[in-house]
Amino acid sequence: MTVLQSLILGLVEGLTEYLPVSSTGHLIITQYLLGIDKSNAMDAFEICIQGGAILAVLGLYFKRCTRMLMGLLGRDDEGRRLLINMLIAFLPAAVIGLLCAKPIKDFLFNAPTVTLTWALGGIVILLYVRKRSRRPDAFGGAPLEQLGWKGALGIGFMQCIAMIPGTSRSLMTMLGGLCVGLSVAAAVEFSFLLGLITLGAATAHDALKHGGDMLHHFGWQPLVAGTLMAWASALVAVKWMVGYLNRHSLAIFGWYRLAAAAVMLGLIFCGLQTEPEAEPAASPAATATP
Repeated sequence: MTVLQSLILGLVEGLTEYLPVSSTGHLIITQYLLGIDKSNAMDAFEICIQGGAILAVLGLYFKRCTRMLMGLLGRDDEGRRLLINMLIAFLPAAVIGLLCAKPIKDFLFNAPTVTLTWALGGIVILLYVRKRSRRPDAFGGAPLEQLGWKGALGIGFMQCIAMIPGTSRSLMTMLGGLCVGLSVAAAVEFSFLLGLITLGAATAHDALKHGGDMLHHFGWQPLVAGTLMAWASALVAVKWMVGYLNRHSLAIFGWYRLAAAAVMLGLIFCGLQTEPEAEPAASPAATATP
């Protein structure tokens, strides 16, 4: 992998990780267009450059994160409640992820699955927007401080659906927050904050398990370049999305997902690789399942 390719992948990762459009599908298309083969080392690279996107959100919500840290030290009751809610929301993904990671990777990490979930997610968004426009009083508008543990757990189970590639973790957690009565701003914020734990755990897991193999294949320069680009592009994407959703609905993302599904379907017919290639048998680290 060249540094230029890593910069392009980092740009795509950062722009799509926190938007409700699924970064997985975009990275599949980007790899195909760049001529990069699927491999365990490549999968680990995609996960590890998420670290840049995580740092972007950490910086944007630094005050909120500081309050949670103070809550952990017993100095901020509101911060402690938010931290507890985030841990409760993370728990379902942690358990189900450990139990189902291998079958999900073996059977669902492919272009046809992403195409289907992109389309279904787009339809769900548009149906939600339509229903909300007809019955605005039926949807909540509570601030993040009013989220209880039951609501947090519900968001956590919604996040588990996003283990299916193409679904989008951000989409599921945002819809989960809206369904339990949060305002749009609160649902978006909780989704981003929950991503710090969920994505952080995934990044740490893959870095520890396949970091050596990844560095052997690509070197450290592409990793650093991709991570920095993911940080910069995520910073722009998150700021834009927060401002956009304060004035508009989610409909644009629904239409975008349907268009992306159509593009993916066209690429499949044009020869897009739909399954990861087998790793060389001589490399035990490369054949390990993440």
